[in-house]
Amino acid sequence: MTTRIKPNALTWLWLAAAVIVLDQLTKWWALTALQPAETPHPVIPGVLNWMLTFNTGAAFSFLADSAGWQRWFFVLLALGISGTLSVWLSRTPRRDWRTALPLALIVGGAVGNVIDRFHAAKVTDFIQVFIGDYPFPVFNVADSAISVGAVALIVFGLFSAKPAADVR
Repeated sequence: MTTRIKPNALTWLWLAAAVIVLDQLTKWWALTALQPAETPHPVIPGVLNWMLTFNTGAAFSFLADSAGWQRWFFVLLALGISGTLSVWLSRTPRRDWRTALPLALIVGGAVGNVIDRFHAAKVTDFIQVFIGDYPFPVFNVADSAISVGAVALIVFGLFSAKPAADVR
């Protein structure tokens, strides 16, 4: 008797690879087209600007003023999380897109920012969005993928249809 292996969601890593490529291409564009600390370039005035900044910390510049140890801490953290989420993908059925899609987005975003930390010791950010008159902290495609993936994972987890228990 042979055991049939069920297809897992590791094929969703193509999405993670696409996020990494898009992230790196957009960061390359920002580095070649924008000047750091220059006046923002309005794309949609009052809503969206391009503005080149660099972050040695994490979200919202958390630990950015530390002595440099945070670079390797965030590299190890992102690689550990990406590895854990990849194992989760390997144990997820391929058809379970509500789990696979968010996990792939998070992995792609995490690796996109790790690439920056490896070669430049800082993450390139260039997207500035406004909420009313308040400018949201500058971010990049990788940050967007991580955020969308995390929110989707929570929403799909909370609101996914579960089969009703057979109560007799």
